[in-house]
Amino acid sequence: MNIQNLQKMYTRALNMREPWLQRWDDARRYTVPITAAENATLFDGTAADAVDNLAASMYTLLTPPESLWINLVRESSDSPDPEIATNALRANLNDSNFYTTVHQCYMDLCIYGTACLFMAENPIGADSAFSFTAIPMTDIAILPNAVFHTTTMTAAEVAIKYPLWTPTDSIRKKIKSNPDMQLRLVQSLIGLDFVAWLDVGGDIENNIVTTGTFDTNPYLIFRWNICSGELYGRSPVLRALPDIKTANKVVELVLKNATIAVSGIWQADDDGVINLQNINLTPGSIIPKAVGSSGLTPLSSGANFDVSQLILSDLRDRIRHTLLADRLGLLSDRDMTATEVLARNADMMRVLGATYGRLLHEFIRPLCERGLQILSRRGVIEPISLHSDAELKYLAPIAISDTVL
Repeated sequence: MNIQNLQKMYTRALNMREPWLQRWDDARRYTVPITAAENATLFDGTAADAVDNLAASMYTLLTPPESLWINLVRESSDSPDPEIATNALRANLNDSNFYTTVHQCYMDLCIYGTACLFMAENPIGADSAFSFTAIPMTDIAILPNAVFHTTTMTAAEVAIKYPLWTPTDSIRKKIKSNPDMQLRLVQSLIGLDFVAWLDVGGDIENNIVTTGTFDTNPYLIFRWNICSGELYGRSPVLRALPDIKTANKVVELVLKNATIAVSGIWQADDDGVINLQNINLTPGSIIPKAVGSSGLTPLSSGANFDVSQLILSDLRDRIRHTLLADRLGLLSDRDMTATEVLARNADMMRVLGATYGRLLHEFIRPLCERGLQILSRRGVIEPISLHSDAELKYLAPIAISDTVL
């Protein structure tokens, strides 16, 4: 791999991701706030509830842990037994942290429109051959056929992760002066060629930690939907963001108006008797006034904010509709007839059909291909290809609905 080209690709990937960072930050702030300041300015929880519901529904529709959602079917008589491969793949997924980790990716998918699941191989003897990590999108930059994963860790952590790494003289001096110094590590995968280096200044070639080659791509990056020419996906939250921001502002103004309605706005003559610093406008309080003076006089507000409830109701309905909360909830209604169930499923497939097809191509199939490759290399199963030996049958509830309809 040409190191000079790698540097240019990394810079280009960061530049292409830059416009998305503010959008992602806004989407996260109004759905999964982190800091106390963000929580203090979040007044409406409609979007947060709808995102939780949508991510849980995607989890149940796409990868339900309680049912068999993938199966391999033999393509030819001389192909390896697909049932053995299917059972081994399911068993290792069940014994891994897949089901606890993939939900985090569904949350990222619903909020940002793009999610990244890293599928690593465990050491021999572990409960499962697989280990999964949900990588935040702010740590990932992509190009066509290229992934750049940035993270920070101490020199000791880098040495444990890459034991063959020999620090350069400049880095060794920095580490000696500050043992807990955080190093910025960049892990790149161009095609299947892997290069990891420390982004500490200077040329990449002088800071390379390790190189290698993967048999299959461990970075499973999948998107909700995309527009032509874009690399990152667009999520329901990004689409509903104007309504989410407006609803949050409306609730904020309603609460401010309610505060005024409770405590009021008052005016008083500055007659030298009333000390405004000692007045506490609380229920039951007695405020002294000079004999013959008017004392405190309420200031009438011309604002009539009753229309806010109509606006807020409309905004919340639009948010729930965009995040599919109104339609996904109806599928759990036990009083529906069989015809209604089919009609609801047809509507869901119309809405989620394109997303389902994209996830099948970008997530489910690469997940199975990497899992089968790891298991065959470890000798658990015979080498089996989804291109020639077996056909992947997707049996998740969303796929079954598509088949029935």
